[in-house]
Amino acid sequence: MPADSPAERDSPLAIFRRFLRFGCLAWGGPVAQIAMIRRELVDEAKWIDGPGFNRLLAAYQVLPGPEAHELCVHLGTSRGGRLGGILAGLGFMLPGFLLVLGLSALYARLALDRPPLSAIFLGMQVGVLAVIVRAVIRLSGDILADRWGWAIAILAFAATMSGMSFWLVLPAAGLAYALARRGSAAIAVLVLVVAGLIGFWAGGSGEAAQSAVRGQLEASTVALLWTGLKAGLLTFGGAYTAIPFVRDDAVGRGWLSDSQFLDGLALSGIVPAPLIIFATFVGFQVAGLAGALAITAGIFLPAFLFGTLFHSRIERITADARLHDLLEGVAAGVVGIIAATAVDIAIKLWPSLPEPFAAAAIFAGGLAIAYFWRSKLAVLAVIAASAIGGLLLF
Repeated sequence: MPADSPAERDSPLAIFRRFLRFGCLAWGGPVAQIAMIRRELVDEAKWIDGPGFNRLLAAYQVLPGPEAHELCVHLGTSRGGRLGGILAGLGFMLPGFLLVLGLSALYARLALDRPPLSAIFLGMQVGVLAVIVRAVIRLSGDILADRWGWAIAILAFAATMSGMSFWLVLPAAGLAYALARRGSAAIAVLVLVVAGLIGFWAGGSGEAAQSAVRGQLEASTVALLWTGLKAGLLTFGGAYTAIPFVRDDAVGRGWLSDSQFLDGLALSGIVPAPLIIFATFVGFQVAGLAGALAITAGIFLPAFLFGTLFHSRIERITADARLHDLLEGVAAGVVGIIAATAVDIAIKLWPSLPEPFAAAAIFAGGLAIAYFWRSKLAVLAVIAASAIGGLLLF
């Protein structure tokens, strides 16, 4: 049956309880989460048929945001109206949110500069870097489907490393890719050249002013809400693509150090939740409970809006091939930005490593686990192994 015309409706409480259970079992990232939703709602509960679920998944993979959460909101709306969609989304994210909130409060009270905690968290930071590198490799295979995609990703990497803002990189990437797919390669190259010139000019003339503005920005709940909303609207291809956008504000504005940011990613990787829930940790460390609520609301708000307000239009909107090409170009640019973020994090992390060869061993081990062990608990295993490695080697 179509996703937007269910045979029957469920009560709000029943919808919330079902998706709350999904949230408690949401280990292993989006692939495992989507497989669980499909098994329960397609194979067992018969809320939607297989082809309808596949079309729905394809539509949300084109749009930004955590697709597992977006599927929950959409299917909850199908079964219980807009209230059902809201409750489905809340149920799915609530367990992870509460767990990360508790871990964030505990983290804020710990004396992390004392052994053995300092060694454990340093090992976890190296493991998180391995997870991010593995995500770059996976996203490259999933998103970069042709030579233009690879070219745009490489150029986005170079532009980001040179200091160009993603606000310029991503629109140029999307427009250039869409033009190239339509045979206008010369115009696509021109777009990239113009974007590069604008970025060079802006970097030369406005770097000092930009640094001054960044230093004056306060870590308010409004600023955190905007950080979350920005990440929620620019997250293509999975939660890892939100990392550079949240880090750009959290670390770039001086709210957190890179070490604290990596600790947040590590702690978020050990709970059953979309990894994008790491934003809750960032918000709590910056502005307490209000900050955690603000940035989390911003991150997930687009998913709620797509699944409730645009519920019946999602498949029609995303059927437009022009939108596909534009968003695929943006996604290719995001891959380059994540790669640049990983390199920048590694550069910042290097001076704090007491034993570089030991750190290299932890990184290699974590990357091997993430690459070869195709389990929904792989990220958890990487974090745990890296923590043990840090304790033993640092």
